[in-house]
Amino acid sequence: MGAIAIAVMAVLAAAEPAPGPSPATAGAEQGVIAYPPSFFADSGAATALEMVGRVPGFTFDKGAVVRGLAGSGGNVLVDGEWPVSKNDTIEEILKRIPAKSVARIEVIRGGAPGVDMQGRSVLANIVRTSASGGRGSALVSSQALGDGRVLNSFRAEGQWRWGRRSAELAVVYGRGPDDLLGDGPRVRYGPTGAEVLASDVDADGQGFRQWVTGAFETPAGAGKLRLNGAYMLTPYSAETYDRYLTQPGREYQYTTLDRLQAELGARYSRGLGKATTLEALLFQQWNNVDTKDQFDGLTVDRDFRLDKKVTETVGRLHLRHTVSEALTVEGGVEGAFNALDSTTAFIQNGVRVRLPAANVTVEEKRAEPFVAATWRPRRSLTLEAGLKRESSTVSSEGDVVLEKSLSFWKPRAALTWAPDGTRQVRLRVEREVSQLNFDDFVASSNLVNTGSVQVGNPDLSPQQAWVVEAAYEHRFWTSGAVVATLRHSELTDVIDRAPVFGASGAAADAPGNIGDGTKDEAIVSLTLPLDRLGVKAGQFKAQGTWRKSEVIDPTTLETREISALRPVEWEVHFSQDLPRWRATWGVDVSLAYRESLYRLTEIETKKLDPWIVLYADLKPRPDLILRLELQNIGARGVTRIREVYAGPRNTSPLLYTDVRDLDFNPMVFVRLRKSFG
Repeated sequence: MGAIAIAVMAVLAAAEPAPGPSPATAGAEQGVIAYPPSFFADSGAATALEMVGRVPGFTFDKGAVVRGLAGSGGNVLVDGEWPVSKNDTIEEILKRIPAKSVARIEVIRGGAPGVDMQGRSVLANIVRTSASGGRGSALVSSQALGDGRVLNSFRAEGQWRWGRRSAELAVVYGRGPDDLLGDGPRVRYGPTGAEVLASDVDADGQGFRQWVTGAFETPAGAGKLRLNGAYMLTPYSAETYDRYLTQPGREYQYTTLDRLQAELGARYSRGLGKATTLEALLFQQWNNVDTKDQFDGLTVDRDFRLDKKVTETVGRLHLRHTVSEALTVEGGVEGAFNALDSTTAFIQNGVRVRLPAANVTVEEKRAEPFVAATWRPRRSLTLEAGLKRESSTVSSEGDVVLEKSLSFWKPRAALTWAPDGTRQVRLRVEREVSQLNFDDFVASSNLVNTGSVQVGNPDLSPQQAWVVEAAYEHRFWTSGAVVATLRHSELTDVIDRAPVFGASGAAADAPGNIGDGTKDEAIVSLTLPLDRLGVKAGQFKAQGTWRKSEVIDPTTLETREISALRPVEWEVHFSQDLPRWRATWGVDVSLAYRESLYRLTEIETKKLDPWIVLYADLKPRPDLILRLELQNIGARGVTRIREVYAGPRNTSPLLYTDVRDLDFNPMVFVRLRKSFG
C-alpha cells in the first residue's frame, strides 16, 4: 500500500487544475457529476454494474445485511430511488440493467436537494432511458477448477418498457466454488513450539444458485407503483478430509446448508402539489436455513443441526417538501417486525449436549421516526442535518426468556464545501446505532474450524458510536480523482465475544456487550487515467483502508483490537480499452486481509492472500461479448491459526497452536453474453 500512497502524492503534486468542466464534470460544484454513455463507449461495458466500476472516484458498495430498509441498499440508486429489496442485492439489479438502457450515471457527493442519502456521503444514481421496447441478454459460463471440477452457469434477463410501464425478469441457474477452502498442510505445535501433529488437508465446497427475480412498474392513481419479488434457492455443501501424517488416523467434516430466501417489495410514490412528494414502502422477506455439520475425529465425533427461520416485515413512509431551490425538508417513519425461530441439536460422542440459547423464538418490534433538512446557502456549500429516534422491544422465549425495550437518539450533521469543480471537502458528525444480528442470538457451528460450536446470546444491546469524519476529494485530468477520508468512532456497548458464566464459573463464550472502545480509519481511493503516462485508454483504480481499534478484552482485561475488524484492506484494478480490436483487458487484485477472533479459550486468526484475475473482453459483434479470465493467478492462500489454551486465556497456559495453510488452485473462467434489443 506504500506504493499507492506514493502514487497519490505524485498525482496531487503533478495534477493540473481542470481548465473547465467537461461533459463528465459539469455540475461538479453543485455536488453532482454526470457521466453520459459516451464516457463508457470504449470500455465495451454491457451492464450498469460494469459502467459503475469505471466511474472515477467511486467505489461500489453492495450494502450491508441489516434489518429494516434504511442503510441496506448499498451506495447506488436507480432513477433516484433506493431498491425495496435485500436478497436481490443492488449488485444483481445492476447486472440486469443493459448499458443501452442507461441515459447517464450521476455521482452525488455530499448530498443534493431532493436526494435521500440515507447517511452516505457519496452515491451513484443510474438514470435509465425512457425509450419503449425490450432489451435482454443470455449468458452461459464455465469455470474449470484446478482440482478437475467444471462448474457451469446460465443466466437470462430481460427488461421491457411500453409507455410509462416497465417489467423486468431474470433467471439464474448455476454452480460456483467456495474459494476459501483448498488443499494444504496442517501443523500443530505444542506450548514449547515443538511439532506434535502434522496432517494433509483436502477441502472443497460449492454452492448452487437457482434464482428467479422480477419487477413491474406502472402508473397508479396520481403516482407510480413498483412491485418486485425474488425466489432464491442457494444450497451449499463442503467436505474436508484431514489425513494425519505423524500418526494413524484422520478427521472428516461434511457440511450442508439448505437456504431458501424469498421476498416481496412495493413502492408507491406521488406528488402532493408542485413542491411535495410522498413515498410509501412495504417489504416482506422469508429466510430459512437448515444447517447440518458432521465431524468425525480420532477421539471425538460431533453432529450439529440447526433449523433457523427468519421473517421480516417493514413499512416506511417518507415525505419530502422543497421549500426553495436552496432548502429541502423531509420526514417520515419506518416500522418493522422481525421474528426468529431456531431449533438446535448437538450430539457429541453419541451423547446429546445442551447448548445455551439452542432453541429460542425471538421477536423484535421497532419504530424509527426521522426528520432531515438539506440547505444550500451557496452553490459551493451544502449543509445536511437530521435526527432519528429508534425505539424497539425485543422478546425471547424458549431456552432464554426475556423482554427489554431499547431507545436511541441518532442525530446527524454533514457539511460539504466545493470551492470549484475539482475540489470538495466533506465533514460529518453522526451517532450511529448498529443493527442487532439475529445470528448472534442462537448457537451455530463454526464451519472454518473443524468441529467448533459456538453458543448464542439473545440478551444483546446494539453497538453505538459517535462518528467524526472528514474527507477531501480532488479531481484532475478530466477523469482522474483521489479521495482521502479520516474517520474516528467512539464506541459504546461493543459487541464481541464475552465469557458465559455458569454455576461452576465461565465455561464458554458467546456474543456479548464488552464495554467501550475506539476505532480509527484512514481510507484513500485513487482513479488515475493513464493516457498522459503513455498507456492510451488505460485506467488505474485503487483503494486502501487502514484501521486501528481498541477495546478491553473481557477475559484478560488487557487492551486489544476488536474481533473480526480487519486492520488493513486494499484492492487494485487496471484496465485498458482497445477500440481498434473491439476489446478490453485488465488485471484485478483484491481481497487481502487479516482478522482475529478473541474467544474465551482461544484466539483464531485468518489471513487471506490477494486474489488476482487477468481478464479480456472480446466483442466480435455488437451483440456478443466473450469474456476470458484466468482467476486466482497466485493460487491464493488462506491461513488459519488457532492458539488454544487449556482454559480461560487469563488463567490457563497455552495448550497448542494449530496452523492450516490452504491454497486454492488457479481457475479458468469463460463467459459468452448474447444481447437482444
